[in-house]
Amino acid sequence: MSDRVNRGLLLVAMGLAVLSLWWQAGTQGVAVAATSPPTQEVVRARLIELVSADGRVVAQLHTDQEGGANLRLRDGRGEVRVKLGATGEGAGLILMSGGTEPAVWLQSSRRDGAIRILRDGQLRDMP
Repeated sequence: MSDRVNRGLLLVAMGLAVLSLWWQAGTQGVAVAATSPPTQEVVRARLIELVSADGRVVAQLHTDQEGGANLRLRDGRGEVRVKLGATGEGAGLILMSGGTEPAVWLQSSRRDGAIRILRDGQLRDMP
């Protein structure tokens, strides 16, 4: 074969190799794009649940009957440990004890606020 034919075959082989690599890279990119959900600018829902790797609900963000919002955080056993809520009248934060009873309670209203702490088995108002 002549040098001209050899060079032509070499160029064709190189072109096919480049096309093959380009195609493989493109299909891998498509596979990744197909498995990655698009990023949303705004998510609208009445309830959002965050779940652990085994499918247990560990956090909930939801609306209440009066139109306010509530956030609940759960431990690994599913027990609610933190509650945060907001209404037209005020807001509240409750931190639960190991026995799932309120241990710290912060509350605000249109008029004032309150702090209660669990002492000796009872929620006591802080001055």
